[in-house]
Amino acid sequence: MKRVGVVVFPGSNCEYDAVEAMKALGIAVELVWHSTTDLSGFDGVILPGGFAHGDYLRPGALARFSPVMEAVQRFAEEGGPVLGICNGFQVLTEAGLLPGALQKNIGLTFLSQPTTLVVTSNNSVLTAGATLDDELVIPINHFSGSYTCDDETLERIHENGQVVLRYKDNPNGSRADIAGLANERGNVVGLMPHPERAMSTLLGSADGRVLLESFVAANVTA
Repeated sequence: MKRVGVVVFPGSNCEYDAVEAMKALGIAVELVWHSTTDLSGFDGVILPGGFAHGDYLRPGALARFSPVMEAVQRFAEEGGPVLGICNGFQVLTEAGLLPGALQKNIGLTFLSQPTTLVVTSNNSVLTAGATLDDELVIPINHFSGSYTCDDETLERIHENGQVVLRYKDNPNGSRADIAGLANERGNVVGLMPHPERAMSTLLGSADGRVLLESFVAANVTA
């Protein structure tokens, strides 16, 4: 992967974190405004955290109608790697690119803290380079980060190995401790924790590197 686009919605606030993480890995990166309709010049796409469109209605519900999401859909259908972090994960579920939804944390509490994740699958562009059962310390920063889905969906994503990361000690009430989820093909991944904020031990943890290194090593036809 040589060039990554970081989508910016009105209200995004973690785009520069994603940019700096890509630069740290030697990847050319460009901010992409949400009105963009062509992503063909990129090898990977990141939907960052924040409050897209102010989280009005519910997080990600309005952003999924931004023009760029049609381009993200095409990019994903062609096998391009797509990563949604925090609010980006919410947008991907609202757009139907990932199953399920994100709801308010248990206890209705905003959470900003380190969390320990367990790698549960290598079947994604985010975890292909990680070791199964490895524990990664990655921070969370969200109010609506509790993953939910119906019983049929939960059974299906387990059968397909789509759950790629779980919380070791579930902080937000996510069903089945799900912290990160891929589509069936493995080229679209969403997670609530912020790997771009865990790139250096100077900031508390460098455990995000293995995930983002996996992402940038992915093929556009993954």
